[in-house]
Amino acid sequence: MNTTRSNFTRANFEVNQTIHWKMLSDDQCEEIYMTALELLERTGAEILNKEAQEILEKAGCWVDGTRVRIPSALAEWAAKTAPSRVTLCDRKGNRALRVETTYSYYGPGQRNSFVLDPQTGERRKPIKEDVASAGVICDALKNIDFALSNGYPTDVNEASADLHVFEALLTNTTKPIIQYIHDVKQAQAILDMGVAVAGSLRELQKNPFFVFLIDADGTLVHSDETLAKVIFAAKNGVPFIYHTNLILGDTAPATPAGTLVVALADVLVGVLLGQLVRQGTPIIAGGIFTIDDQENGILPWGAPEVSLVGTGMTNLLRSLRIPSFGFAGASDSKISDAQMGLEEAFSMLHMGLSGTNLIHGCGLLEYGLTGSLVMLVIGDEIVGMTRKIINGIEVNEERLARGVIDAVQPGGTYLGEEHTLKYFRDEFWWPTIMSRDRIKDWTETGSKSLGKRAAERVQSILQTHKPEKLSDDVVAKLKEIIEKAEAAL
Repeated sequence: MNTTRSNFTRANFEVNQTIHWKMLSDDQCEEIYMTALELLERTGAEILNKEAQEILEKAGCWVDGTRVRIPSALAEWAAKTAPSRVTLCDRKGNRALRVETTYSYYGPGQRNSFVLDPQTGERRKPIKEDVASAGVICDALKNIDFALSNGYPTDVNEASADLHVFEALLTNTTKPIIQYIHDVKQAQAILDMGVAVAGSLRELQKNPFFVFLIDADGTLVHSDETLAKVIFAAKNGVPFIYHTNLILGDTAPATPAGTLVVALADVLVGVLLGQLVRQGTPIIAGGIFTIDDQENGILPWGAPEVSLVGTGMTNLLRSLRIPSFGFAGASDSKISDAQMGLEEAFSMLHMGLSGTNLIHGCGLLEYGLTGSLVMLVIGDEIVGMTRKIINGIEVNEERLARGVIDAVQPGGTYLGEEHTLKYFRDEFWWPTIMSRDRIKDWTETGSKSLGKRAAERVQSILQTHKPEKLSDDVVAKLKEIIEKAEAAL
């Protein structure tokens, strides 16, 4: 007997469309937010940029030398005025990332001092070719959503390294790019390169395919150069990330709650300045958090506190409807081993479940010092698994399969059912580099470890994947912009 209830619906039927979880309750978020507002109003922040001081004073802040106290009403206005969503496009102007609500996207790390050579495994200084290779890998991996440098090249002019990074990524991937800017001069050259690709500043503003990455100095101090970059990005209407880097018990209180107060106060300064310069400026806020491992003299990126406090920051920003930037996928291990897998997987699942919008750090080993394309490929697999879990279980009349179950009868098999053929590919997650081979097949193909298979995948992508090219005219313009900037720098 095949029965259906497709014409009937339940009243007030609650659905968990996807799985997400909160570290902090609404009341806890409010308590931290109110404390951050009080901190900005009563203690204030060090604002070391003269133009920023003038902008803030004109808006009603109390300026006493470099110390600026911000009225709570003004900080609240900024949080409400900043866009609650940012659309990032690919290089061709197509919508790529919805940076809003709890949509999560993953990408590699950046600013690492070393890389593992993709062919020899040697730990060495990065060169420009490594950045280009990172762009190709990001372009090919379906679960890596945006690109970063995976190291700064040491075979180019150090003063213009960021420009070479941007050029290498622009020419090797169509995916959105997060681009760190060292100073305003470099920011102008990078903007010029973006305009050369987009065709005009207006087209770039309408369909932004890159985001400026601006590091707050942390602990309520905002340097002259940092705030100059915020003002530059806002004046030009370019999306930017303003995030803080804090060490619990060192540059921030030892308690996660106290660290979150400082972190939120820090990023609200950038949010406020951006909105005062150009109301509606798209901004993404966030932070990277760790502890001080004094016994080993390192700042660990595989520590649980990284995800714990990072998730709390995401909860806070979500409560304020400000898009979030977080960190996950890094490991303190030195090689692709079990420790790497554990630390990478736990942090990526953790931050994904929190709904952090832009999650970077995938592919970083040795507490962020070393970038690995092999680890990035493994991370792509982990993101696929993470997304499968986050997507949860869809419940509707057809998926309940009541008629199919009735037709098969107890003890029967579903292998030949049309329902099974329709759903088994979409409902199941299928690996790309993880092995499910029988022991005999695995042995006959070389008994390869996950690391070995990932390394082979890296080589296959670099040898066969051909990213969509820029036109020769645009490529020439990019090189001309870099040459002019290098002469000036």
